[in-house]
Amino acid sequence: MKLLLTSAGITNESIKSALRELLGKEFKDAKAVYIPTAAMAESGNHDWLVSDLNRLYDLGWGEFNVLELNGLPKELIVKRLQNADVMYGGGGNVYHLARSIIDNGLVDDFRQILTDKVYVGASAGSMLFSKNLTERTAALFGETDELYQIKQKEAVSPFNLFDWYVKPHMYSLEERDDAWLGSIAGKIDFPVYAIDDQTAIKVVDGKIEVISEGRWKLI
Repeated sequence: MKLLLTSAGITNESIKSALRELLGKEFKDAKAVYIPTAAMAESGNHDWLVSDLNRLYDLGWGEFNVLELNGLPKELIVKRLQNADVMYGGGGNVYHLARSIIDNGLVDDFRQILTDKVYVGASAGSMLFSKNLTERTAALFGETDELYQIKQKEAVSPFNLFDWYVKPHMYSLEERDDAWLGSIAGKIDFPVYAIDDQTAIKVVDGKIEVISEGRWKLI
């Protein structure tokens, strides 16, 4: 399994190079599928979504596909995921993204497809894999509004792959500074990678490497 878990997508040359290395070929010779599902639960201005999509598109793929996970036949979703070399889970509401994968019966299909694809996550798309995607974690990080606004009573990871957790957008959101992180650190009993928008976590068959031109902390 090859994962590149970012805060804000392909934001610098180091992350871009890591993606090319994972892919094993040039972007022009590969196919990418962009999954915007997490963003569908976010209200307000979606300029960030357009910027994220454009950054990925501008890498110059041989084929670029956009795939919403809700409302389409499962067979069509799976076929389009299988057709891609890179699956990109965009940002937004991670609880909505997780529930969409579960409720549409896609968990096993995702697991199988991920064995020989590259997966890139941005923000919510990176938080998806942790066993610690729970209501308790949401409360610790002040994210219960995101959970309850979509009328969910529990947070569930579709995959439960890691004991550690990804916390994106450090330093790019006003309240996410060292003092904020320090106030939470003593309450957490699992590892957290707090990453800024210039940082990614590369995971290859369970081996972790941090790729960064910015700032990050492991607590």
